[in-house]
Amino acid sequence: MAAPSLRGRLARLANRKKPVLKPNKPLILANRVGERRREKGEATCITEMSIMMACWKQNEFRDEACRKEIQDFFDCASKAEAARKMRSSQDTLGVAERLSPKILNKLLQSFPNKSHVS
Repeated sequence: MAAPSLRGRLARLANRKKPVLKPNKPLILANRVGERRREKGEATCITEMSIMMACWKQNEFRDEACRKEIQDFFDCASKAEAARKMRSSQDTLGVAERLSPKILNKLLQSFPNKSHVS
């Protein structure tokens, strides 16, 4: 981020009035929000996967020699899947801290904003 110019800072210091808000759109709440994901999922079980692949490479890709590493990876993957499902079920029940975009859109469409004042 670029630092503000010296001229701009001096102009702000000279002007003791509060800045004037000049919105380019009307300041009303929209009737819907974007359908994007709130957060990207993090990669899970990377360590177990890399250990399993290193074992395969050392043992010429034979599963019998790397049975323990493969089982560790599958255990980690099943735990991560269970955690993801639990998080998903909490989101649908509304237990999460924030509302999902789908639920938020339903609420906003139930109580739409009037575009004009009567």
